[in-house]
Amino acid sequence: MAMDGHDKEKEMAAVLLSMFYADVIDPPQVYKGFSKLVESCDDLYVDIPDVVDILALFIARAVVDDILPPVFLTRHAASLPEDSKGIEAIKRAEKSYLSAPLHAEIVLRRWSGSKTTTVEDVKSRIKDLLVEYVTSGDRLEACRCIKELKVPFFHHEIVKRALIVAMEQRGAKGPILDLLKHAAEEGLINASQMTKGFNRLIDGVDDLCLDIPNAREQLQSLISKAASEGWLCTSSLKSLHLRKAKQLEDDTTRLFKMKAVSMIQEYFLTGDILELISDLELENISSCSQLNAIFVKKLITMAMDRKNREKEMASMLLASLPFSADDILHGFLLLVESAEDTALDIPGIVENLAMFLARAVVDEVLAPLHLEEIGHQCEGESSIGSKVLKMAHSLLGSRLAGERILRCWGGGGSSKTGWEIEDIKDKIGRLLEEYDSGGDVHEACRCIKELGMPFFHHEVVKKALVTLMERKNDRLWGLLKECFSVGLITTNQMVKGFERVADCIDDLALDLPDVGKQFAHYVELAKSEGWIDSSFSFASSEHHRENGVPQGDLISP
Repeated sequence: MAMDGHDKEKEMAAVLLSMFYADVIDPPQVYKGFSKLVESCDDLYVDIPDVVDILALFIARAVVDDILPPVFLTRHAASLPEDSKGIEAIKRAEKSYLSAPLHAEIVLRRWSGSKTTTVEDVKSRIKDLLVEYVTSGDRLEACRCIKELKVPFFHHEIVKRALIVAMEQRGAKGPILDLLKHAAEEGLINASQMTKGFNRLIDGVDDLCLDIPNAREQLQSLISKAASEGWLCTSSLKSLHLRKAKQLEDDTTRLFKMKAVSMIQEYFLTGDILELISDLELENISSCSQLNAIFVKKLITMAMDRKNREKEMASMLLASLPFSADDILHGFLLLVESAEDTALDIPGIVENLAMFLARAVVDEVLAPLHLEEIGHQCEGESSIGSKVLKMAHSLLGSRLAGERILRCWGGGGSSKTGWEIEDIKDKIGRLLEEYDSGGDVHEACRCIKELGMPFFHHEVVKKALVTLMERKNDRLWGLLKECFSVGLITTNQMVKGFERVADCIDDLALDLPDVGKQFAHYVELAKSEGWIDSSFSFASSEHHRENGVPQGDLISP
């Protein structure tokens, strides 16, 4: 009924579904309801011509509101006919809405919902609802207010502020823990947001001790109580060090910072990424998220104070580091937090840091969603952090953003002003031809690395697959195996390469009648090698195009 109404009715329907979720309608029934909508999309199209876009937005909104799991998209994409309106709606929900930068905010505001809401507004409302709850003790009203905020991706702020209230106000500890326990058990605040809220407070506990001298001990007590009641997983929490342990940690950090500076300076001289990664492994820091984040901060800070060559090299290194996305995100958070001080030495920090941030998204080092998390840490519209984030959004939102951002510092650390797509494809083709004709595997890997384009390695995978299917010679398969084993081609780039081949399988079939059978064989072989996920589907990858253009023809990731 809402799809046949105006935006007001659509927004009201989305809000009602979110309110009813779990309390009135069981989660499995919500899932089934959306399944029936997708399956009947062809029939709905008769009465609602734009049903594909509207249903795509309802699906995206349900995912953002945490009432529909993201796996809904992949499961139904594999079960529906390729030419159905339902599959169009699912693909549009994923591509046009859930994959876009700041997708949560865009989806929430599409039907004029939360149009005037800012981060500061939300923080103020969180503060008010906690004050009212501690005064009244009305848990149901507090939960209703949390739902009405409609910011499930920002619930960690509720957890953090609630814990501070519990430590600041006498007698508030019991009610606050009761509220958080109820919210966790009812699924109102998910485990990820709960953990993030506790971790944020752990990170800032030293500053909190200035106002609450026994904050560390109180926080440890709150963690123990929550863990004993079973609604907090302590294995996911950061260590709450005692002061003596923290001093030791500070000494370790100080020593590592000195070594990091030396390693980065050496890298800027030699350009040897593998050597630097080897040095990091020797320092045995790969399992230490805090030191990984410090390295990222130090790398970008040093690059911002140098020429374009070093900036480009820093971005290339970020795309190759064996760090998790969370570690790199934490590094950018450290950069944003210290931006005011850094600006004293680097006046152009806003432009430089915004470009590094945008480049990290283009290189798929960070996801667009990570920009929201960085935005939550920015204090005030006039802060340097806010200006950096605003400029990064502007860069990513411009026409041909990917290619422009890739060329901002000259590309590959060379003197060239940028890359021509056909030049790069030609280089890849020549190095694969040379290897297939009897070349050395290590020399081929070196040439691939020297391209300086890890975000374009899917083209290597695509060309290698096409060549080996044309010639029925598995020598190139050995090259892909070596590239994957040494980390030169990542899982993400490997999957993209296979998807590019799937996109052009119909064209290849004109010259290779058995190409479908061959490709299916290599897909299964790649799964057994661990290159691509077992959920990869050859059928669901067909006709994976954007605006009618095969994505293999685009350089932007």
